[in-house]
Amino acid sequence: MSSARCLVAIDLKIDDFKPEYLGKMDLYLEALDREVKKPHENPSVGMILCKNADTDVVEYSLSRSLSQAMIAKYKTKLIDKKVLQKKLDELYHIEEELRNSQQ
Repeated sequence: MSSARCLVAIDLKIDDFKPEYLGKMDLYLEALDREVKKPHENPSVGMILCKNADTDVVEYSLSRSLSQAMIAKYKTKLIDKKVLQKKLDELYHIEEELRNSQQ
């Protein structure tokens, strides 16, 4: 049984999907296939992760593309403010102890 291997390029965007991101991904995939891919590997695959993506814009962008790219949106989750403050306090305390021990 042969394994299906390929290189994967992941492009994480902090804003909404723009059609030009697909063109840039095509460039990355072509470079990977020409310069890095081994003869036994399948063509490279790209993932564009965006904050948000308008379904129509994505559909139009991908409709004529031969690219092996996928587009998805992600959600961010911030650390609870109390937890973050506790960790910062702990770090400050450790730093203070280190300074005191060096004196």
